[in-house]
Amino acid sequence: MNRPPETNRSERPRLSSRQRFAWLRLIRSENVGPASFRALINRYGSAELALSALPELAARGGAKKLPRIADEGDIERELETAERNSFRFVAIGEPDYPAILSHTELPPPLLCIAGSADVLQTPLVGIVGARNASITGIKLARKIAAELGEGGYGTVSGLARGIDAAAHQAALPFGTVAVLAGGLDQPYPPENIPLMDAIISQNGAVVSEMPLGWRATARDFPRRNRIVAALGIGLVVIEAAKRSGSLISARLAAELGRDVFAVPGSPLDPRSEGSNRLIRDGAVLVTSAADIIEDLRPQQSTPTAYPSVVADEPEQPAYEPDESERDRVVEALDFSPVEIDELIRHTGLSASAVLAHLLELDLAGRIQRLPGNRVQRLPEE
Repeated sequence: MNRPPETNRSERPRLSSRQRFAWLRLIRSENVGPASFRALINRYGSAELALSALPELAARGGAKKLPRIADEGDIERELETAERNSFRFVAIGEPDYPAILSHTELPPPLLCIAGSADVLQTPLVGIVGARNASITGIKLARKIAAELGEGGYGTVSGLARGIDAAAHQAALPFGTVAVLAGGLDQPYPPENIPLMDAIISQNGAVVSEMPLGWRATARDFPRRNRIVAALGIGLVVIEAAKRSGSLISARLAAELGRDVFAVPGSPLDPRSEGSNRLIRDGAVLVTSAADIIEDLRPQQSTPTAYPSVVADEPEQPAYEPDESERDRVVEALDFSPVEIDELIRHTGLSASAVLAHLLELDLAGRIQRLPGNRVQRLPEE
């Protein structure tokens, strides 16, 4: 993974207040995720025009009930809450948006950030593991995070109990990033609020893609994990059971092309079953930060170009809908994931036609987007 460049950040464009309001309203609207957001902006050129088109597009996709468009008053209140708490919304392509995240599949269009944005532009290594970590696991997390810091690497994790918290604490002097599963004003777990405050006050950052006021639910943690995996140039797993969120993070990191490292543990300890299996399946066995730094150093030589903020001009002409083509796309979809490229080949339709119909079906709530450029059909309610 290439290290993001550290120059010309100030030259990148910023959204106007009006654009930021519209972007926030669009991503907060029902059935609009990162993929459909990007498709809408590229098609219509602005979030305002995309918002106007939502009802018609969803109706074309066969929506039984039109998706709820975020209320302007709710967006105003969210922005007021952000200002009151010194949070800020940063759009993809703006100077403070983490470049490494923008080059991944389905990056959040907007991140809510507290603290220093500079740490988001530095090389970070993810450290994740068990919430009910052992004393040895806690010591190793602190040791590795501190050694990585001394070697010039910050830490990114999820502010959870156990390994996450230990890594954040040890990385405070060097720069650490916490990714929340809920809104920044709803940190979880509550006992780590002082740690969150320390991260913010000591030039670290806390980020989330979720709305302010949102309390994290079980399904939000895998979404959080994808950002943890994406922000790091590598991911270290310290104590992970065979069914744990840490293994989800490891899988997501591997899918992104990140190096996955794992600290071996006792075969008698269930907390190490998942991390030991990662090593068996190809993760790099590590016992110190030196092992990680040696593996990561060759990957940080070539600068990566920053994407620009999406312009207020459409990137593609509006596609004229064809109902028979849409039916072919729906018939070809399965309740199991299918790659979009395969869908294009199977239907014989142009890529622009398939993508246009998938956008309509997505806004109608009839399909689900998945990593790996895949989609799957959802059961009809």
